[in-house]
Amino acid sequence: MATSSTTHVRGRPRTARERAGNAALYTVAVVTALLFLIPFYLLIRNSLATDADITGTNWKFFPTELHWENIPELFNDPAVPMARSMWNSLVVGVLGTAGQLLVCSLAGYALARVPYRHANKIFYAVLATLMIPSAVTFVPSFVLVSSLGWVSSLQGLIVPGLFSGFTAFLFRQYFLGFPKELEEAARIDGLGSWGTYWRIVVPNSRGFFSAIAVITFITNWNAFLWPLVIGQDQSSWTVQVALSTFTTAQTVNIHELFLAATVSILPLVLVFLFLQRYLVEGVAHTGIKG
Repeated sequence: MATSSTTHVRGRPRTARERAGNAALYTVAVVTALLFLIPFYLLIRNSLATDADITGTNWKFFPTELHWENIPELFNDPAVPMARSMWNSLVVGVLGTAGQLLVCSLAGYALARVPYRHANKIFYAVLATLMIPSAVTFVPSFVLVSSLGWVSSLQGLIVPGLFSGFTAFLFRQYFLGFPKELEEAARIDGLGSWGTYWRIVVPNSRGFFSAIAVITFITNWNAFLWPLVIGQDQSSWTVQVALSTFTTAQTVNIHELFLAATVSILPLVLVFLFLQRYLVEGVAHTGIKG
């Protein structure tokens, strides 16, 4: 009876009010999507235009002629090593993300599982680092990196960001909810703490690791202030530093700036498109309640 009743309710025709409500929701969704896509349209449009098309009074949806030669012009610009900067950002993003996942996941796993009487104190100390403004640690970090001879090097860009108190906190929250039965079974089979972590915990936490990887990669790719200070040589510029050089006090290279911005966000768009479902899954498993 219950089944037939449910089927009858689902199969009933929608009322005019329900149809109007659905139409309104779809309209809002379409308008919101279009508003979200406007910046991408402007980037693509201005990337393939001339400065006159961008700043002229006769605005066109697309220029009469698309200037594909802007692309080789961007990568052949001797003043801005765009290809090198993209490569540096990719190296920093990938290695920095991998290193932070390893370091912070180990820290979070230890805080969640290692029986140590001072574990809570250490955890609170990690949380306390979140209350310290980054500007306070900026100068000491630069002095340390400079004393190691890592200025204008990839080590100076990557190593200081390998630990994040917030990421360690997220991993701890996740591991507190990880099934202990799997770890106990692994120890019965003779695995130690490292073997349990590497062979049992990590493979069964790929979704959460992927979510943190997406967030960390985007953060590393978009970093500007630290790479600007450390990358004092063109060979160590990241893409964000390269973008800033298109706007100076004397000139503004508008079409190259738009094209460079378009090229710089492509990796982020691809990462987000392929791994966006892990973002929701990762937040759902952190134990953080909204």
